[in-house]
Amino acid sequence: METQNINSRQRLYYIDWLRIILILTVFLFHVGMVFNSWDWHIKNDQTFPDRSALWYIMVYLGQWRMPLLILVSGAGTYLALGKRTGLQYLLERCKRLLIPLVAGIFILVPIQVYLERADQFSSLWDYYPHMFEGVYPVGNFSWHHLWFIAYLFFIALIISSFHSVLISRRFSNFIKRLTPMICQKLGLNYLVVPIILSQLFLRPYFPDNTHDFINDWAAIAYYFLYFLLGYIIVSKKQIMESIQKNRRYYLLQSVIATLFMFTIPSLIESDAIATLVWRISSYLMAWACGLSALGYARKYLNFDSKYRKIANEAIYPFYLIHQPIIVLMAFYVVGLNISLIWKVILITTSSFTLTVLIYLYVVRPFDFMRILFGMKPIIKANVQIKESNEEQLKVCTDRVSAS
Repeated sequence: METQNINSRQRLYYIDWLRIILILTVFLFHVGMVFNSWDWHIKNDQTFPDRSALWYIMVYLGQWRMPLLILVSGAGTYLALGKRTGLQYLLERCKRLLIPLVAGIFILVPIQVYLERADQFSSLWDYYPHMFEGVYPVGNFSWHHLWFIAYLFFIALIISSFHSVLISRRFSNFIKRLTPMICQKLGLNYLVVPIILSQLFLRPYFPDNTHDFINDWAAIAYYFLYFLLGYIIVSKKQIMESIQKNRRYYLLQSVIATLFMFTIPSLIESDAIATLVWRISSYLMAWACGLSALGYARKYLNFDSKYRKIANEAIYPFYLIHQPIIVLMAFYVVGLNISLIWKVILITTSSFTLTVLIYLYVVRPFDFMRILFGMKPIIKANVQIKESNEEQLKVCTDRVSAS
């Protein structure tokens, strides 16, 4: 491995900040699901129709927030693999992903299914014996928002199998040869070509994102490629510098692709061609949004603070907990005789507050709960913080000595 690559495996604070911001957008997106026109667990009696402002915002967010979150996860894997063998990485992913997935399926998801079908059961405890009666949406068994965790674990299985390839000098040399081409102005668009081709091939067979794994191979290929590309682009300092330098161009591309996506397909008479245009423009938009977000984050968010440490530890349990809490709050709020805007405010504030309180007083203080929600035990976490602080002190000392 090149020295530059090894050094680049130090913590990238802007990746943490970007992950935190993305999870918060997921939270707001799910609040919006109560009030938009799409099917969801609990709906307000008054919803915003298609082509409303909320519809445009949610379609826009829906195209790029999860791909970027996957991209960031791929970047994190590059940082992690430098310190672990393939088996160590897989075991760490089991602790981080598989345990919370199983725990969430039994603890968090049933709340959502029960509230959606509260008229069929006398209580949540009455629902549990029926939990395995069929697969959602017809039946009761589901992983709901935890599909993201399941897909990440599946990707981790693949990545761990090719660990020796990914850390090899041959793969590093391949990226090195690729770097000059993709570091040109808008050159990273070369990397979106495999994503577009994969979707053009698979979408006719798997047109919808089902999140059920079995019938979702177009989405799985899409997310896997984003993950792999996240791994690649963060592995070279020159690539990340190019993204930061060209962030305005990628932002402009995202704006143009967004306008194209929302306007041109409606002008095309052929449904098949209109769908093709929508898809290609949405893939270009999602890619450009992700790159511009990375560029701006690297420029303005590459710093550490106590708030980053607190939020970075909390954000994963926050993601796991937030959706059933939103569904629970919506279940009681949508029936109130208050204006729509007050319902939005009440669901947003109460859901956020309750999610944070559950994390602070139910999950964070107890090792058993921490493990169930993908966190490290308290002693191990404190040791890691101490090692991180010592490493930062060493870096500062080295810089002072060098100067």
